[in-house]
Amino acid sequence: MTTPGPLADEPTQQTDLDYPLLDATHPLNGSVGRSAPLIAAALRRPVAHTPVWFMRQAGRSLPEYRKVREGVPMLESCFRTDLVTEITLQPVRRYGVDAAIFFSDIVVPLKAIGVNLDIAPGVGPVVAEPFRRETDVARLRALDEADVLPITAAVRDLVVELGPTPLIGFAGAPFTLASYLIEGGPSRDHAQTKALMYGQPAVWHALLGALADIAGQYLRLQVLAGASAVQLFDSWVGALAPRDYREYVMPHSTRALSHVADLRVPRIHFGVGTGELLADMRDVGTDVVGVDFRVPLSEAARRVGPNHSVQGNLDPAILFADIETVETQVRRVLDDARGLPGHIFNLGHGVLPATNPDVLARVVELVHENEQHAQP
Repeated sequence: MTTPGPLADEPTQQTDLDYPLLDATHPLNGSVGRSAPLIAAALRRPVAHTPVWFMRQAGRSLPEYRKVREGVPMLESCFRTDLVTEITLQPVRRYGVDAAIFFSDIVVPLKAIGVNLDIAPGVGPVVAEPFRRETDVARLRALDEADVLPITAAVRDLVVELGPTPLIGFAGAPFTLASYLIEGGPSRDHAQTKALMYGQPAVWHALLGALADIAGQYLRLQVLAGASAVQLFDSWVGALAPRDYREYVMPHSTRALSHVADLRVPRIHFGVGTGELLADMRDVGTDVVGVDFRVPLSEAARRVGPNHSVQGNLDPAILFADIETVETQVRRVLDDARGLPGHIFNLGHGVLPATNPDVLARVVELVHENEQHAQP
């Protein structure tokens, strides 16, 4: 697999730029780098208002999304430049959020290198031939720029449309990618995954090392095309105890994020059910630790420490309550974040499909109104 570090054809270092390894026309060397609240908050710099965006803000909760996706399979939509661009922009137009999250799926780079998988409606990623032996690791190859040309083209189109609003690139973390490959699809108990992890540690580390490089290269290509921040999603890693996380996962998440370390873009790391892992997730090379809804932000910040920002963490189910309750809970999250060195408002997981878009719009208004909660 590829190793972390600069691509052979990346821009030459330019020491007069804030981000010297990125092209002079990259958004971070222009309006995004100078003024975007999300970038400032991620780096614990002063902001005029707390920035806000939502995981899964582009998706099934939006009628305009359902309209453009009608009749188009999920994976096909992730490889169509026009659809990726349009779907990514939809929530920015509707809500006025402080960042766009690139529309894709965590299994896209695996599909791009030839893994036989699909996204089954109502189920999720399904792998035709699960990965459970040493020989299966050889079925993975390095991700090349040519594999994702429609995707990087969408990134370039998006940064033109977004102007001063930053685009967040993302990838699935090695553990979560491995769980899909090993289980053959979503799993509640991750039994096959843990059996391989404990019983065949050499195969496990070879598999996760390969996935770390694929995820890391995917992030790097998005940044070089124009993304201004990245988020590494580890949806299922909360199934592990801290000791197992440190031994079996942490080195590989670190390796994935190391692919963009020299580019200096803000790096966000998020997992579900990871309250006991927050301090370890902090140490994989992140600037921002995403917090799910199970831990108050004030406690999460204590576990993470003062040298990292936090992101989160309204329970997405609260959005189904009456609007007064929603407003109360939004203010509660903002109160929990009061005085923190850096806070990005988000949900404690993704937007649920039946969420009323008007409620999300009101959440954005509330967060932007609360200037007194901005970082000092």
